[in-house]
Amino acid sequence: MLDSIRPVRSLLIAIFMMMAGSGFLSTLIGLRLEREGSGTMVIGLVATAYFGGLVIGALRAGGVVRGVGHIRSFAAFVALLSASTLAYALVQHPLLWGALRLVDGVCVAGVFVCLESWLNDRAEPDTRGTVLASYMVALYSGQAIGQLLLRSGSTAPQVPFELASILISLAIIPICLTRSTAPALTEAASLPLRRLFAASPLGVVGAGITGLLLGAFYGLAAIYARRLGLSLAATATFMMVVILGGVALQWPLGHLSDRYDRRRVIVGGFALTLAVSVALAMQPSGTLLLALGFAFGGLGFALYPLSVAHANDRLLPSERVTASGQLVLLYSVGAALGPIGGAAAMTLAGAGGLFLFIAFAAGAMLVFGLWRLVVTDAVPGEAQQDFQILPRTTPTAALLDPAADPQQQVMT
Repeated sequence: MLDSIRPVRSLLIAIFMMMAGSGFLSTLIGLRLEREGSGTMVIGLVATAYFGGLVIGALRAGGVVRGVGHIRSFAAFVALLSASTLAYALVQHPLLWGALRLVDGVCVAGVFVCLESWLNDRAEPDTRGTVLASYMVALYSGQAIGQLLLRSGSTAPQVPFELASILISLAIIPICLTRSTAPALTEAASLPLRRLFAASPLGVVGAGITGLLLGAFYGLAAIYARRLGLSLAATATFMMVVILGGVALQWPLGHLSDRYDRRRVIVGGFALTLAVSVALAMQPSGTLLLALGFAFGGLGFALYPLSVAHANDRLLPSERVTASGQLVLLYSVGAALGPIGGAAAMTLAGAGGLFLFIAFAAGAMLVFGLWRLVVTDAVPGEAQQDFQILPRTTPTAALLDPAADPQQQVMT
């Protein structure tokens, strides 16, 4: 395994450091806005700005990379992200912070485009799965560990932003010092959304609804935790446990979907997400809260790759990479809408409203999934593609899928 990741170790170090610095900002910004008296809807709109930036960056960052190259683009995106992170400590106003979150989203998407296309170029066909798994571990472990930086602001409010900026800036070093030659950017050809939906309605709707659930969670979960009476340290722990749960349960659920009808696993996943969300809406405390958070992360994080795998089961091999890219964008659009819906629910129903909204969305998807089970036949087990954990970042990540055919990629 070490031999497989050695050629890309500098890229993995960079994504770990970048996520450790930027992964907790959504949590921190939501908490700071609430402390200063901003309403839940305002906090939700600021969170939506970030996911909107991700969509814009995913669509536009490739042009920057093609124009000036990977290393210069990466340095520019990281430098701007570091600067915007420091700007939060200078002026606190929801409108300004919303604009900064939009910039953050564009920059983070740009970083993902740079690193994921570079990883795709360096990964050999027989090591692509190991490289993708290592990338996921670096990304989510950085995001989970970064949550602990929330505790640094108890005495000096600006310190978390300063630490975040330092970590983000340090992510430039392994990229600038790498001896690895940056590749030309690759991207997959387009696939009409109508064709994708016709092939896999469950996969398309599942990806969008998963974005809705996790967008609401990332944008507002810290507010939920604080309104339950959790301390800042306990809130950071809760967020970390959810993310770690997402890493831990993806493989078991994916393996289950490889052995049985994947549609039933997806429907079961949404049913369990509904049940866990209802339990969280009842505002538990202590160990039960952490256990339910772990379960929510494990189920919620697995729903997107399960939806992608189901869509791939019903597509031609030449369409799978482009379909994965489209599904990432659908997820991102859902994630941009999620904080608005979650904020509205919290305004009406209090802290538990966040998970009532998530439960409602999961329940709607459950009904849709049950209907699809009735009106369509299952894909034969031997025809199902192997489950693969995939990042919900940019369409470029689709090229890392070990099932991707290199001939599907088009040099641009």
